[in-house]
Amino acid sequence: MQKSSVRLLLSSGLALVLALWLAVPFGMALLWSVVDPGTSWSYPDLFPKQLSFRRWAEMWETTSLPTAMRNSYTLAPIVAVMTLLLATPTAYAFGRLEFRGKEAAQMLALLPLVVPSFVIALFFTALLYKIGVYNKFGGIVLGHVVLFLPYAIRILTVSFSQVRDDLVHAARDLGASRWARFSAAYLPVLKPGIFAALVMVFILSIEEFAISFTLGSPDLTTVPTILYSYLGYNFVRPNAAVVSLILVVPNVILMLLFERLLKSDGAVTMGGKG
Repeated sequence: MQKSSVRLLLSSGLALVLALWLAVPFGMALLWSVVDPGTSWSYPDLFPKQLSFRRWAEMWETTSLPTAMRNSYTLAPIVAVMTLLLATPTAYAFGRLEFRGKEAAQMLALLPLVVPSFVIALFFTALLYKIGVYNKFGGIVLGHVVLFLPYAIRILTVSFSQVRDDLVHAARDLGASRWARFSAAYLPVLKPGIFAALVMVFILSIEEFAISFTLGSPDLTTVPTILYSYLGYNFVRPNAAVVSLILVVPNVILMLLFERLLKSDGAVTMGGKG
């Protein structure tokens, strides 16, 4: 009886924390996004006096939001694939090989995570201009790859370290080709890490602001640059709420879809323990 009471108390506390942390901010953003442009919402009104979707239509028709979304969702998959391809050899070395200075190399690979993104953006922009690279789209792609490469390396390193040596040796002893060995011993274990790295880099690229603003502004806009413009000097809370929902909701849906995809394959098969 005492254990059930403690479990109920912990569950209630967790539900309250989730409500305060997720539901309340999301609900406030949703309410601000449907405030009618012709009315205001201010204290002491608990809810907006009039609701409408006019602001959504005006944002779509009168701002560069469609172009920004097209830019963001064009950049993100390119960045995700390039980051995965560049991270794989390093992750293989960290996860499967033993060599002198491995720990130091792993620390250096994670160094961009501790450097502020604006510092990386400023120095990376200066470097690109110094070597004569002025293409904004290509510069942002390279900047995002550099910024998010440590995430992919770390995720794939863990995946490579979980590959069972006995499966690799057994496939080799049976005369399997390299591709057959990879398909049998590596791919079932690596698949969750590959999906996780792709999703994480994809979402981080869409939400990244510093490099996109420093390299792309004002010619190439992304959704975060528009969002921060409404949160900056010209503070317009309802417009910012619209853009924030456009930025967040698709990413949440994408994460849920990939989570469903991973679970559909079965935990045993995906874990390489079948």
